[in-house]
Amino acid sequence: MRLTLDLSPKPSDEQVIFAGLRAFNVAVIGDPHESPVDVFARDENGRVIGGLVGHIKWRWLYVAKLWLPDGLRGTGVGTEIMRMAEEHAWKEGCLGVHLDTFEYQALPFYQKLGYELFGTLEGYPPGYRQYYLKKTRPVGQ
Repeated sequence: MRLTLDLSPKPSDEQVIFAGLRAFNVAVIGDPHESPVDVFARDENGRVIGGLVGHIKWRWLYVAKLWLPDGLRGTGVGTEIMRMAEEHAWKEGCLGVHLDTFEYQALPFYQKLGYELFGTLEGYPPGYRQYYLKKTRPVGQ
């Protein structure tokens, strides 16, 4: 055996790690039942102009990305996108939703929607913070 540092790895080499870790996790905690959850804002021609990209895994929705162009920010579209994603998560039996955001992005937006801060990474990116938030399933949902 030898160790190598590879700064341009082949996807097939990375897949060995991903597959091995996934098999280990499944053996211990079960299948994650991963499924995509995307909510798109589209223009009158059906072209995507913003939205949310996420996935459900182990009964939690992870919001990986939420982006809207400047003209749609502050109009309620982001709130509606989050509501749609959350409603889908609750319908699918999710326990909660989690996400992360940089301090210059949308912390107050998510807190207004009921998200609770559970972690902060200082200096990421340098000079800023990354915040980790969650929202658990409402009682009765």
